[in-house]
Amino acid sequence: MREHYGKLNVPVPINSMRLRGTVEYLGTKWAGWQLQPDQPTVQGELERAIEIYTRVPVRVYSAGRTDAGVHATGQVIAFDVADNTDLERLFLAINGLTDKSISLVDLVRVNDAFDPRRHALTRTYEYTIVNARPQSPFLRDRSWHVVAPIDVAHLSRLAAMVAGDHDFAAFRAADCESPSTHRFVSESTWSRDGAVLTYRVAANAFLKQMVRTLVGSMVDVAVGRLAEATFAELLGGGSRMHSGRTAPAAGLSLVGVEYPPEL
Repeated sequence: MREHYGKLNVPVPINSMRLRGTVEYLGTKWAGWQLQPDQPTVQGELERAIEIYTRVPVRVYSAGRTDAGVHATGQVIAFDVADNTDLERLFLAINGLTDKSISLVDLVRVNDAFDPRRHALTRTYEYTIVNARPQSPFLRDRSWHVVAPIDVAHLSRLAAMVAGDHDFAAFRAADCESPSTHRFVSESTWSRDGAVLTYRVAANAFLKQMVRTLVGSMVDVAVGRLAEATFAELLGGGSRMHSGRTAPAAGLSLVGVEYPPEL
């Protein structure tokens, strides 16, 4: 037997292979990605399905540990199974056994050393706002409804400030334990399509609730609740108590993860 990679030791047979998959999920009913006692999680649901099919314990790892209510269209996972496992049957079984809010998009064999979190070069998120008086019933669980008029040009100017290497200490959850608050943001843009505003942001890594706090703060600036000068100053470091709101989880989706070509 050899140890499964990662902190949690789940033994797997010596003759095993590592699989990589892309997962989509609606996070509304889930208490986030990561396993939690007595709480329904995406990780737990996937592990349950895989274990039913393989009849052995498994640990599924991901590129990003999304919070409760956050969605994904491009979450990347990895796990180990016996090397004689039929991938097509496993793929069909996982999609047949998981809740309908979760879908495995693809499944391939990869190098045994592949780690979806540590090997990720960039992670990309999108945040959706419906900026109109009536809320769309089709987007209710996948967006933040903001009635006050928002100028997308103003948001775009703020987003441009976010790009680059900054200290995002003021834009993380109070219980975030990351030892470093510096992150490099390679993409930060707003776009508008009718009443729908979309923020797209990519970085090497994110702090807990960083995207949601950035979005909430930019909206607060746009509607006059937070000074633009304060927002700009906080990108150099500062206290969470001085930044804006944390935008609701429903509007956030993990849409993609980039890896080195050799992986």
